[in-house]
Amino acid sequence: MDPLASLLSSLKAKDPLSVAQEYSVVRSRTSSIKNELGLTCEVGALKENIKKNRYKDILPYDQTRVVLPDSDSDYINASFIQGATEGCRYIACQGPLSSTLTHFWTMIWQYNVKVIVMASREIEMGKRKCECYWAAEHQEASFGPFTVTTQGETKPSGDMVIRTLRVSYLQEVRHVTQHHFLSWPDHDVPQEPFAVLDLLQGVRSSRGGDTSPLLVHCSAGCGRTGVICALDYIHDLLVTKQVTEDLSILKVVLELRQQRPSAVQTKEQYQFIFTAVCCMLERLLQSCDQHLYSNLSQLKTTERRVRATKSASSSSRLSLGTNMDTYAVVNKHRQPHPPASSPAHPPPTPSSGGRPITHLYDNESGASATPIYSVVRPRSKAPSRPHSAMTFYDFPTPANQRPAETQEYQLVSAEQDSDYEDVSSSEASGFSSPSGIGFNNRVERPKGPREPPAEWSRLER
Repeated sequence: MDPLASLLSSLKAKDPLSVAQEYSVVRSRTSSIKNELGLTCEVGALKENIKKNRYKDILPYDQTRVVLPDSDSDYINASFIQGATEGCRYIACQGPLSSTLTHFWTMIWQYNVKVIVMASREIEMGKRKCECYWAAEHQEASFGPFTVTTQGETKPSGDMVIRTLRVSYLQEVRHVTQHHFLSWPDHDVPQEPFAVLDLLQGVRSSRGGDTSPLLVHCSAGCGRTGVICALDYIHDLLVTKQVTEDLSILKVVLELRQQRPSAVQTKEQYQFIFTAVCCMLERLLQSCDQHLYSNLSQLKTTERRVRATKSASSSSRLSLGTNMDTYAVVNKHRQPHPPASSPAHPPPTPSSGGRPITHLYDNESGASATPIYSVVRPRSKAPSRPHSAMTFYDFPTPANQRPAETQEYQLVSAEQDSDYEDVSSSEASGFSSPSGIGFNNRVERPKGPREPPAEWSRLER
């Protein structure tokens, strides 16, 4: 079984109770790890730095804190978090205060941050959670020596605002992209994980191949910030194939907590990581399947196009052939063979399909005296008795015009011709149409019980 599919099955098999128990382990292990590694928060607790912390109980570890360049103070409530790959790391930071806006932009400039993820609103539940460190759209704002101009805003969804910021400092200009997520309540989780996964996908697209730190912040820089860092960390493990089916989200969160205090702050946020990772694995497995079968799909698409082309070509040829076919029912007066002086009618020139291109009708002016017949399928009929038993009557011929050498008249048999009978004598014009073509006219049988007159003859088989 595929390791990713096996991992997905194991994560889905976890019930909420076991996940809650795992989070209890995370909290208990955090204190012991802090003591084992000797992690301290002395710089953040200094008197001159107390006012720079938004929350007095969330202080960065001295071992991982972000150090600002030479200034009145090098302190800011922010921590480095190592990423899953070499050279990749995050800056987990609290939302800036009004007194730390210049420090905030100093940190961005110092570490050449290109992308910011903001996971909180400025005001939540009636309380200010973060100071606005950007300007209104198409306007600029100054923060100490930094001038920030918001060049544009886009809203790919109701959960997201993406801002393009132009930052100038000492005649140098840089551009920073801010991804502002609006639908993540404090100490809680979004309604569904797909919006967060889409957020991270957009962030990776904005970063491209940039190796500068990704700045992630919410209000305190630990709960929501920790979840985002954990999800992006796990994603990098998956795409770089550093993860196996025994991936432990507990270990990932504990590793984050060694670098940023209280990362992933509630059990609901811890459970949310499980849910989001399951969705992430499903997306990754789907993309892998599409990659594996892409060549097969292209082959099938090509085959369908070839079949469609052949079908269209056949239909075109069929349509052309049908348009060239002409079916006619022609009744000609029977005539002896044409005299030797009359040129024989040349055979029709066959088309590419073997069918005659044109037909000459006997009633058209200029038509040849030699009849030209088209093949016509006889009408299907259900006779009451076999053709051999059927009796047909011919036209009578006056006695003075009857040849002495014969006493019978030639009849047209249904087995020899089509259902349309030829008229062999001009004297039958009374039973025919005025044109003399004699289309589908049959000689009527005598009516009444009497025997047929002597002038009629009967041919029996």
